Amino acid sequence: MVGAGVGAAGTAFAQQAPDELVKRVSNEVLEAARADKSIQAGDVNKVMALVETKVMPHVNFQRMTSSAVGRYWRQASPEQQKRLQDEFKVLLVRTYSGALAQVREQTVQLKPLRAAAGDNEVLVRTEIRGKGDPIQLDYRLEKTGDTWKIYDVNVMGIWLVENYRNTFAQEISAGGIDGLIAKLAERNKAAAKS
Repeated sequence: MVGAGVGAAGTAFAQQAPDELVKRVSNEVLEAARADKSIQAGDVNKVMALVETKVMPHVNFQRMTSSAVGRYWRQASPEQQKRLQDEFKVLLVRTYSGALAQVREQTVQLKPLRAAAGDNEVLVRTEIRGKGDPIQLDYRLEKTGDTWKIYDVNVMGIWLVENYRNTFAQEISAGGIDGLIAKLAERNKAAAKS
């Protein structure tokens, strides 16, 4: 669903089951990464563009960021919340750009979805298979209206939001919300230079 995806195509995607959504988006990202030599070479701008167009429309990034910041989120001003989301997004994209650069023959295998018809939050479990051991990659999704949005990711047993919540709490205790924003910005700038 590149771009606005309005009309019949938008309605079709809105009605898509959460596991089908994860599989479709995962396959689109893997195919794009395999087809683009600059992504394979680790071009962060290309990776960010791919993530922005293919993944971010399906992520509740405000919930992901607020969950990672934890109880301090409510203390942040709207501008601080926006800056936290922006810096956190860059951090995550940079963190996983290396993984996309390694994509060659991987495929996504869905595990059976265990959810009732009326559930508004589900866990979609997948494995990325290729050379070497399979990689466990699970997604927590929530239903908002007619659409499903990802709000947490588990990579090989580590939930992203929980992992960052501990780090963020330490940074906030040391330097407040602005200290965390500055630390994230500093880390992102250092990663951009390497």
